[in-house]
Order: sequence, then structure tokens, then C-alpha cells
Amino acid sequence: MSPIAKKNVAKKNPGKTAAASGKKATFSVEEKAAMKAYAQELKAQARADRTREDGEREVLAAIAAMPEADRALAGRVHALVKAHAPALVPKTWYGMPAYALDDKVVCFFKDAQKFKDRYATFGFNDKAALDDGAMWPTAFALKAMNADVEKRIAALLKKALG
Repeated sequence: MSPIAKKNVAKKNPGKTAAASGKKATFSVEEKAAMKAYAQELKAQARADRTREDGEREVLAAIAAMPEADRALAGRVHALVKAHAPALVPKTWYGMPAYALDDKVVCFFKDAQKFKDRYATFGFNDKAALDDGAMWPTAFALKAMNADVEKRIAALLKKALG
């Protein structure tokens, strides 16, 4: 199909994907906002006088900005990280609450509304020592908090830190 024909098809079928219409894919509004937040976080982290309290304040502000259901989950995750992994330093990462060791994010909480998902996520990056054979989970859907979930998060945090 010629480029002109592709353009005409795209105009007639606005629901087509960017790839199908021949256009380059772009980032969603949510993805652009996350990248902008990350750029601001990098600037803030470059400050020489940055403290653990600055990170804590930013994480609590990110949690406060979430819808109520996600805010409750994020608040409990934050409390669990503080209790079971005090070596992790709170910070925001792409606008999400995250916890780092040696300036590398170990784990993070992504609220459901961040990218319009149907559930929140508690995830780990490669700095986490969760290795288990040839394949292991690094992100967990989080819809509700109860004693069993809290116990599992605590165990994951312990394992992640080695």
C-alpha cells in the first residue's frame, strides 16, 4: 500500500493503531506524565543536600495524591517496607512510591490509576534478590490488603534484600 493510501485509510479508520496506519507510535498522556515526573525526580536527586526525609516526604505526597482505594494500599505497603526493610530509602520513581538501596530502586508501588489498570501493583526491579531458578515473578497484582498479603509482602521484602 502506498503512503498516500495508508494516510487515507488512517483518516477513514481513526480507531486503527499507529502501526497499522503507518504513523509512529506515541506515548500516552499517562506515560508522558510519568516521564516528566522521572525527569523532575532526577533533578531533585542530583541535589547534594538531599536527605532520607526528602524521599519520605515525596513518597507520602505521591500516596496522598492517589484515589482512596489505592491510597490505602500504598499506605500499608509503605508501612510494611519501613517495618520489614528499613535499609531501603523511600523515593519517588516515575511519580510512584519506590524504595531504593544504593540509589537503585528495589521495589515500588504502582497505583491502578497510574496507567488506568484494573489493579495496583507491587513490583521489584532487578536489584531485588528474588531469583528462583530460571524464572520468577517480579510484580504482584494488589487488590486488597489483609494479614496474609501483609505476611507475603514482608517475606518478599526479606528475600529481596538477601
